[in-house]
Amino acid sequence: MTPRDHPVPGGTTPPGHLASGEATLRRPELHPLWHTVHGRLSSGRPVTRVRLGPLDETQREALADLLGLDRLPDPRPSVTLARLEEAVTELSGRTVREVAAELIGPLGDRAGERRRQEDERAGLWTWLAAHDTVRAQPVLADWAASCRAAGLVGGSAERTRTLLTDALKVLAELPGQAEPLPVFAARVLNGHTHALDDGTPLSTLVLRALAALYDTAPPQSAEERRALWTRAGVADDELSATVIVGGLRLAGDGLIARVARLCTEAGQAVSLTLAHVRNPGEITLPAAPVPPVVHVVENPSILALALRRFGPDCPPLVCTSGWPNSAAIQLLRLLVDRGAALRYHGDFDGEGIRIAAYVLDKTRAHPWRMTAADYRAAVVCDARGPHPGRITEAPWDPELAEAMAEHGTAVVEELVAEVLLEDLAATARSECSPSPGRL
Repeated sequence: MTPRDHPVPGGTTPPGHLASGEATLRRPELHPLWHTVHGRLSSGRPVTRVRLGPLDETQREALADLLGLDRLPDPRPSVTLARLEEAVTELSGRTVREVAAELIGPLGDRAGERRRQEDERAGLWTWLAAHDTVRAQPVLADWAASCRAAGLVGGSAERTRTLLTDALKVLAELPGQAEPLPVFAARVLNGHTHALDDGTPLSTLVLRALAALYDTAPPQSAEERRALWTRAGVADDELSATVIVGGLRLAGDGLIARVARLCTEAGQAVSLTLAHVRNPGEITLPAAPVPPVVHVVENPSILALALRRFGPDCPPLVCTSGWPNSAAIQLLRLLVDRGAALRYHGDFDGEGIRIAAYVLDKTRAHPWRMTAADYRAAVVCDARGPHPGRITEAPWDPELAEAMAEHGTAVVEELVAEVLLEDLAATARSECSPSPGRL
């Protein structure tokens, strides 16, 4: 007689009362059954049968007793859940799930957990792509995509979101205020002085974003990393960061007001340092026109042309000299806080659009002749410009990037200087005659 034909000792009569039924379910020889059933039920998927084994003879006998078999099952038997459910209910009045949970532990739902994690990951990347900082500066969409490609930090969506939240908080505070990196980190990140130390995950993440913003390769050396932080206004000094201004008449006895008035009356530009801007003293803007308008340009040559044409009557004009440093951003914010309305113009090329998006995001400026229609009009006048380079979306006009890609040519600010000067002349004509308190 083979083991499969061996009769089960004790027959197949079920236990006569609940206590003996519970004892049968708790037999040590049935532990492999309950562990396997627990694992399958915790999968979160439908279960109709479970495969056991290899079982030794005592375990096969215990399984035969449980199921009421008249012979030993195979060493690797397949047990239907319906048959097991029938036997368990008869012995204990409970379900297989209840018994498995009591003997092994709470049942899981691995399929549900995987779906939850997938939804959590998808929600994380959707949140990042739609974040205000990323939408305001579309070039950061490339950085967001690289973050997604890199995957979760430590496999945790929660940890990744926390790190990205801190990175976005840092990016929103840039350019810095000429603070050392630890001081900047402490101010922005709730006292965490070393959060942006060289080599930390957060520092690496922010520097990758800055590289995308400035369209440069990610820094590889400590020197390159320091240079990128400096470009972003962190660890910059108060004297090296400057901004050029013309036509700025401010009321008040503060240093900026007095220096700017003197230079404006002489028909000259003034170079203000970050130290000047951070300690402006008393300054006010006029009540009319409401609000006073300050035009902002990217290139110093436009400011020079304006001063040459208008002299002491030049309307207020600020030049960022390419990517605005901390002095430029702080001055523009100061003027907005005093009631000015900013109008920004820059180059029609890939970097110019990124600079414009940056200025608009950081200062609440509005675009000035920076639409797709303005670009097309300029291209018609001069269609032989250089290639615009990498083009990113312009948040203020979705058609602008399409138009630049279609024509494939850049239009530098100097080529539309005459149009800009006519706008400034119209501004000058609309104002009243100069008075001591006029901007």
